[in-house]
Amino acid sequence: MQPQLPIDVDANTGVWTTDALPMLYVPRHFFTNNHTAVEEALGLDAYAEILYKAGYKSAYFWCDKEAKQHGISGMAVFEHYLKRLSQRGWGIFTITEADPQNSRARIELHHSSFVLAQPGKVGKLCYMFAGWFAGAMDWVNDTAPDAARKGPPSHSREARCAAEGHAHCVFEVSPLAS
Repeated sequence: MQPQLPIDVDANTGVWTTDALPMLYVPRHFFTNNHTAVEEALGLDAYAEILYKAGYKSAYFWCDKEAKQHGISGMAVFEHYLKRLSQRGWGIFTITEADPQNSRARIELHHSSFVLAQPGKVGKLCYMFAGWFAGAMDWVNDTAPDAARKGPPSHSREARCAAEGHAHCVFEVSPLAS
């Protein structure tokens, strides 16, 4: 994977864009310190729920914009999403299983930024990503050209984390329970 991204900086405003989307560039420790401070203030469960909803919405939006920007559709957008996340330093994401018609996927995450930034901390540290994968899967299904290919709404969860002693993190996308 080549880490180069198309980054444009507006000389007048200082706004950075990649693929026509405004971006922020911050050090990993800065983001992680803010993340853990909010987690401590709100409690893990409350914060995880907030992040899930916000991440879902953001992933859905991103997929829609990127599909139009690059003229891609379906799972190619989901794969492009993971490529861009990997290029931005969150870790290396790989889809190991995908069945969008049944709203199922398995994503592996190697070298998670949350695990790397918190050495010695144990637990599921990467829960922030869960909503992202459900949002991307639902975008794939909501934009499927054939109604027969559209899967049910999805849910995603961190099934295991490298901070629990596993070789890598795993996220599972499945149909949303009614």
